[in-house]
Amino acid sequence: MTRRRSRGDGGLYWHEGRQRWIATVYTGFTATGKRKKREASAKTKTAAKAKLRAMLRDHDDGVPIAPHGYMVGDAVRDWLQFGLRGRDRNTVENRTILAHTHVIPALGRRKLRDLTADDVDIWLESKANDLSTDTLGRILSILRRSITRAQARDRVKRNVALLCDIPKGRAGRPSKALTLDQAEAVLAAVEGTSIEAYVVVSLLVGARTEELRALTWSHVDLEGDPDADPPVPPSVQVWQSVRSNGDTKTRKSRRTLQLPVRCVEVLVRHRARQARARAKAGDRWEDHDLVFSTRVGTELDAGNIRRAFRNVVRKAGLDPQSWTPRELRHSFVSLLSEAGVPLEDISRLVGHGSTVITETVYRKELRPVLTRGAEAMDVVFMPRAEDVPIDRQLDRHDTNSVELKSEAEPGEGS
Repeated sequence: MTRRRSRGDGGLYWHEGRQRWIATVYTGFTATGKRKKREASAKTKTAAKAKLRAMLRDHDDGVPIAPHGYMVGDAVRDWLQFGLRGRDRNTVENRTILAHTHVIPALGRRKLRDLTADDVDIWLESKANDLSTDTLGRILSILRRSITRAQARDRVKRNVALLCDIPKGRAGRPSKALTLDQAEAVLAAVEGTSIEAYVVVSLLVGARTEELRALTWSHVDLEGDPDADPPVPPSVQVWQSVRSNGDTKTRKSRRTLQLPVRCVEVLVRHRARQARARAKAGDRWEDHDLVFSTRVGTELDAGNIRRAFRNVVRKAGLDPQSWTPRELRHSFVSLLSEAGVPLEDISRLVGHGSTVITETVYRKELRPVLTRGAEAMDVVFMPRAEDVPIDRQLDRHDTNSVELKSEAEPGEGS
């Protein structure tokens, strides 16, 4: 006669309809008083007993019993549905595309409880030749967050994705900047186009693309106050962006910048052109006070700006596929650096919190060689007069006089 299992030892029975052995364990009660039951199945009684013992051991150790049929794809889909609430629309779209392109096709059909760190490492290595390091970090973050959410709901014991590191991916497209000749060619090519003011302000002021798209006329002063003491020049207040909260990238990105004369001139023409567009649109015009807008006053789309900019680049004789609007900001940094503007000033102009960020992000655009130390040491350790022919002494004296004078001038005016 078959002995009945004791209370707390779980259940084991043959299911005729499924043709499988079923192991069951009761793990407590829900908030409504209903008993919580966990099940596992196997083709043989021995395998079902092994699964039963594993569930009982986990229950005795206080470890949540994860469901057997819960897949990695289920965890990722749950996170996409519930874990991205309140995030920016573009962020949600980006994570959804990455999840359905790289995570779910590769790991989606793997049982979450059986996923190992080796599985994740092999998956990441298989993607390293095709994806950048940044993208690899994003897809690993999706997996980590999905498993963390499942772990908090007792669907898996631990998060094996936290044990894995991001491999080095494919090298991304290096940043670059326009030379002075290229910048002049772009400015000539953009004259009279719909994005003339956008390109000129971006190149000559160095604002981010998302900051310019959110710029309003209330934050632009084209006249200034020349009679004030000291005089107030024309300026632009970079205080907003098209990010979800409307703020700039960082707190120190909020800055007021003097407008170059060329920017003032092009913005005056742009404002008149926009007034004509408003009159032509009539009732279709939506007044958002945007400086750079569509023909009906709405916000410009980043894709439309890229396409228009490529046409300008092509007209300037450059490869349109090699340049994007954000590189106008890189060009701003490069041209200032070539002109000898100190790094601290460049950092403040582009809205960075410190020069470290400027040096890290724009290290290829910071070009002047630091020469003052070498020049000073040449003066300090000047060879003795009796060791140098008289003609070279005169040449050296004249050269040092010029160098010292040029060094003194910036200090007098700073």
